[in-house]
Amino acid sequence: MPGLLEGKRLLITGVITDASIAFHTAKVAQEQGATVVLTGFGRMSLVERIAKRLPEPAPLVELDVQNNEHLDSLADRVREHVDGLDGVLHSIGFAPPSCLGAPFMDAPREDVSNAVEVSAYSFKSLTGALLPLLGNGSSVVGMDFDARVTWPAYNWMGVAKAALESVNRYLARELGPRGIRVNLVSAGPVRTMAAKSIPGFSDLEDSWGERAPLGWNTEDPTAVAKSVCVALSDWLPATTGSMIMVDGGVHILG
Repeated sequence: MPGLLEGKRLLITGVITDASIAFHTAKVAQEQGATVVLTGFGRMSLVERIAKRLPEPAPLVELDVQNNEHLDSLADRVREHVDGLDGVLHSIGFAPPSCLGAPFMDAPREDVSNAVEVSAYSFKSLTGALLPLLGNGSSVVGMDFDARVTWPAYNWMGVAKAALESVNRYLARELGPRGIRVNLVSAGPVRTMAAKSIPGFSDLEDSWGERAPLGWNTEDPTAVAKSVCVALSDWLPATTGSMIMVDGGVHILG
């Protein structure tokens, strides 16, 4: 029986460790028949080592979303490995320490600007850079953490995620006529390297599983990865500009 992503060509960003949502998405995608290309930033040798833990070898392309040269050449560099793309996962986010856990009112403008550029504007930058490879029926997915409400210590990253949610809607409107779907998967807390850098995150983790109607396992990103793969597949053909909630149901609670 063919896999959900049989024959699909996917670009997946954000693989840092084998605990990351991006890594698990790449793993599930390969298991479901996709050809995967990864991007890495910074410690490329580390990403190469982590990539070797996937079921199949996956080529790695360097990408700093704040580097215009990287963005301008991205489509050509990806084309060295695949002749086009059917899906893209944007799993990129960053905020300086002053924006996470520190007093909200104290974060300087430069740090906030950096957080918004990397965590929200890059969704547009990445998608725009890859447009030459994306055709009718392709899917772009971004990783979110529900920014409709405030969270303890999340502070300016929450603001950046709110901007990401708005970028998602505008991208969906812009690219819909091309037949390109754009959606976010809003995940509950998963114990990744990024999550561990957030002060107070452990308190959120501990209470999430107790509150979630379906329960929640912060140690296992598989549920999130599977949901991302569904969004990258052909099985949501009329869904765009949406936030797909994968949080055990916490978002429905008062």
